[in-house]
Amino acid sequence: MKIRIIRYAVLAVAVALTIQVSGQDVLAVQAPMDRQMAKIDSVVLDRLLKIEDYEYPAQDLYPEWSNEYAHKYTNVVIPDSLLIDLTGFCMPTENTKITDIFGYRPRRRRMHYGLDVKVQRGDTIRAAFDGKVRYVSYQRRGYGNYVVIRHPNGLETLYAHLTKKLVDENEVVKAGDPIGLGGNTGRSTGTHLHFETRLLGKALNPALLFDFPNQDVTGDTYLYTKPKKKVYDPSDPDTYYKVRSGDSLGRIAARKGTTVKNLCKLNGITTKTILRPGQVLRLY
Repeated sequence: MKIRIIRYAVLAVAVALTIQVSGQDVLAVQAPMDRQMAKIDSVVLDRLLKIEDYEYPAQDLYPEWSNEYAHKYTNVVIPDSLLIDLTGFCMPTENTKITDIFGYRPRRRRMHYGLDVKVQRGDTIRAAFDGKVRYVSYQRRGYGNYVVIRHPNGLETLYAHLTKKLVDENEVVKAGDPIGLGGNTGRSTGTHLHFETRLLGKALNPALLFDFPNQDVTGDTYLYTKPKKKVYDPSDPDTYYKVRSGDSLGRIAARKGTTVKNLCKLNGITTKTILRPGQVLRLY
């Protein structure tokens, strides 16, 4: 009886050791398989995220996807800062001559929200980054034929005065894909590409991101920082202006780098309002 018990005990220990060894063998085999599966899962996840970026670019920033407007956004909150990835870019045109810069145009009394680059009629215009075409339209007294593309990095780029549009709304494009042909349509005094970069509808100076003369971007990234609100001081000549004899709204706007429309809005007046010497106008 004792011998039988001892045999059972030895057998039990042997079985236990076998199970333990087998378990260790299974774990030894399973570990590299788990690592391999993790790699596969990571690749699949990365691929799915990229597909989502193309299908719904920058969806964490933009409240909607619409084919109804160029860059009008309401009830959007622009982040205080945003690091914009500029890698994987393509220059929209190989031409390097800038014919007009971003900023206020005193002579025309209005803002210019992009860069104008000299191109020839029929020159290929290319997508600056991977993205999805959001808006394609024609504006007789403005952009002419133009295309708006939204990109996963948060930017929207606009290409205007095209002779021909080569893409359709909701079409996914890669950086460098032809999206139009250079031209002179719309409000344009010569063949050129009007190129805009916008964030949630806000125009950014393209020269801060794209270096057309050197056919390069200004860096791998661009840090957008929301401008701080200006503190208005009635004694500040850059904030308020005292009307002098012979002044007009147009002359004041041109001199101070603003617009007649802005002066009217800030001061509760119209373009027909008669200015009086000594009257103080708010500029900004």
